[in-house]
Amino acid sequence: MSRSDSSLPQHVGYIVDGNRRWAKERGLTAHEGHTAGYDKMREVILETIDRGVPYVSAYVFSTENWHRSGPEIKHLMDLVVKMLTRDLHIFVERGIRLRVAGTRVRLSWRVKRAIDAAEAATKHLTHGTLILSFNYGGHQEIIDAVNRLRKTLSVHKKVTAQIFEQFLYTPDVPPCDLIVRTSGEQRLSNFMLWRSAYSELIFVKKAWPDMTKQDVADILKEYARRSRRFGG
Repeated sequence: MSRSDSSLPQHVGYIVDGNRRWAKERGLTAHEGHTAGYDKMREVILETIDRGVPYVSAYVFSTENWHRSGPEIKHLMDLVVKMLTRDLHIFVERGIRLRVAGTRVRLSWRVKRAIDAAEAATKHLTHGTLILSFNYGGHQEIIDAVNRLRKTLSVHKKVTAQIFEQFLYTPDVPPCDLIVRTSGEQRLSNFMLWRSAYSELIFVKKAWPDMTKQDVADILKEYARRSRRFGG
């Protein structure tokens, strides 16, 4: 598939789900499940971009995930820092730009430093873009956009959708053409609420750590079969 192929989505969003259930079914710890999910995320993202999709988002930590246990949160933070530091060379070598969409509230100095360094180191890369939806919530993104907008625009200026979009976390990233959720759950869970207005949805029964490159191929084939009307 090429990037000029009109049947190819420009932006695929993955709701990474099922790591803990996958681990429990195998008698493993939640930590081991998240580690398996981390390894699989690299494989799935790289395969999606290599197949010609220019933008890929991965929902890896939501604003609601702070309700989990302290040790689990620390492990998730450590995995994100690992991706942004020790494993950054994988994305650099493949020409993939890394961006992080989410609020900085509650993040440690160590995590914020890793985010800033990874974004700066990859900002010139053009083979594809990975958006980590990290400490992310669709409601919070819209609230933050409204607050930034209020500080910038005159109260007398009419706000349009095009103007509002410029205040989102990553304003130049296109809407999600396709959102994929694993583990059999069929909901968005506060993911990409603004960008999902006309997203095609695919729900995969298998847990995230069981995803394969063939699943990526099948997902893109299913997307190509669909007819998108955008309300028309």
